[in-house]
Amino acid sequence: MKKRTFLKNAAIFGAGVVLFPGCGDGGANKVAMSDEATSSPLPDRLRTAHIGVGNMGGEDLAAISSHDKVDVVALCDVDATALAAAKALHPDAKTYRDYRTMLEELKDEIDAVVVSTPDHTHAPASMLAMNLNKPVYCQKPLTHHVSEARAMRKLAADKGLITQMGIQVHSFYDYKLATLLIQDGIIGKVQRVRAWSPKNWGYDGPEPTGEDPVPENLDWNLWLGTSAERPYKADVYHPGNWRKLVDYGCGTLGDMGVHIFDTPYNALALDVPKTITTECRPPNNFGFPEKNRVTYTFPGTEFTTEEFEWVWYDGPGAPDEHEELVLPNGDPLPEQGAMFIGEKGRFLLPHFMEMPRLIVDGEYQDFDVDKFELGEPVRDYASESPKHYHQFVDACLGKAECTAPFDYAARLTETILLGTIAGRFPGQTLHWSNEKAAFEEEEANVFLESEYRVF
Repeated sequence: MKKRTFLKNAAIFGAGVVLFPGCGDGGANKVAMSDEATSSPLPDRLRTAHIGVGNMGGEDLAAISSHDKVDVVALCDVDATALAAAKALHPDAKTYRDYRTMLEELKDEIDAVVVSTPDHTHAPASMLAMNLNKPVYCQKPLTHHVSEARAMRKLAADKGLITQMGIQVHSFYDYKLATLLIQDGIIGKVQRVRAWSPKNWGYDGPEPTGEDPVPENLDWNLWLGTSAERPYKADVYHPGNWRKLVDYGCGTLGDMGVHIFDTPYNALALDVPKTITTECRPPNNFGFPEKNRVTYTFPGTEFTTEEFEWVWYDGPGAPDEHEELVLPNGDPLPEQGAMFIGEKGRFLLPHFMEMPRLIVDGEYQDFDVDKFELGEPVRDYASESPKHYHQFVDACLGKAECTAPFDYAARLTETILLGTIAGRFPGQTLHWSNEKAAFEEEEANVFLESEYRVF
């Protein structure tokens, strides 16, 4: 069943709660709401439901629940072991294996939903929650497909919902400082950014064959969710390797790329790109390439030159050597980071919890940060990490505004996903129309969405 058909027609419950709003050809401007937006008094406390509570979901649960105005009401996970561990920490919370059942049964008892699943379930779970008028905190990347990102952005806006994407470093000291410095013109207009991560969320090997018994603790059907039916293989999909696989994750670009792209994307006020070219091995339709170089061109902004380029490197050995990445004194590059190249110099932003560096004429230069009144640099992850989560909670309580709402997150995610699609056409430049939500190259448009399984 094609997603577009599914989005229009699929009902999850007998009561007719629709998983997605309908979306027609053209994407962003043709998404219909299933319900009218509703208004209600702001709560004094926030009752949260958590979909996915293992690994990163466990970290999300800990950070959200550390806010003194949060009551964890419900926990959901397809893995009984992860669910039991979360239940031990929150004994009063109700537990579920199927998020659809949880949301239907508790729709009048929860105020907000946290989605921390593998990427392919981000949109189905989040859209169902938003259709119930619930604020949503969803892990990065926001969605698995471009069509989903546009639908989530539209629905959140139409319903006026509080939303936040889980890019917690967005609220860290160094990234806020870098944004202020770049927008203050520290290197003039920026003509290019080079960003990199040597992490390897790719897989160049063969697709596994055969089938293994599904562990007793895992509901494999619910883990697959809307993705295609596939036999279970031990140590391939769950719990840790799904990021490498095209049906479930978004590769290194969709993992670390979201974090490392975020500050330049925000600081330079970028929208979605005009062209994308990815250099990588030929596609195998199962795993993402282990090594990629993705080149984007974007429309210019007030902070960039008229023609702006972004180059991303990932995989073992990243980044490739380039004169724009040479540091003074023969210093090594940080393992992960971004280099802004501007009219008046270069600006290095390591990832993460390191101060940015200004480079002019081949030498490091000092710069003034006092005028931004950010205080002293923070080097404690434990104290920095909850800020982004607490911002979401406070926004739901009417005391703050989210800095990574779905309006922003969807555009950043779309940019990331266009790079992964370009990896299916190595060496070919793809041309993207923001207005049409389509490539000029028709053969690439099939990857903007995928078939949805009714499960």
